[in-house]
Amino acid sequence: MRSPADDSEQGEDSMATIFTRILNGELPGHIVWRDEVCGVFLSINPLTAGHSLVVPLAEVDHWLDLDVDTSMHLTAVAHRVGRAIMQTKRPQRVAVVIAGFEVPHVHVHVFGAEAMSDLDFANAAAAVDQSELATEAALLREALAGSD
Repeated sequence: MRSPADDSEQGEDSMATIFTRILNGELPGHIVWRDEVCGVFLSINPLTAGHSLVVPLAEVDHWLDLDVDTSMHLTAVAHRVGRAIMQTKRPQRVAVVIAGFEVPHVHVHVFGAEAMSDLDFANAAAAVDQSELATEAALLREALAGSD
């Protein structure tokens, strides 16, 4: 059985996931948080405005394969991001979903929701204007900075 440490090491034949490439600045992304364990950036196919992805730096495919400390850290960061979404967007609820089908790298979806239908990924935006994402990212970064 592979451990999360095995998954975080990049071998010569291994390619970084798209999420790692975004967090490393190799691909464009609207990053709102980064620490020694994870990063957070906006979804390019959001369910609602401010839809964020909390992603561990370690490239682990399934959330059950994360070590407990990393899992708890992701939850704590998702909680913080959720509060920032609540502050900036004022939704009825903030939802958290771990699905893992789109990219083989654990990611926690955090987004505002007004109804159960907001949790249907078939309703995700096909595309979002980059200036809108930049504005949303700035609002979330400001809210997150104020939560220290």
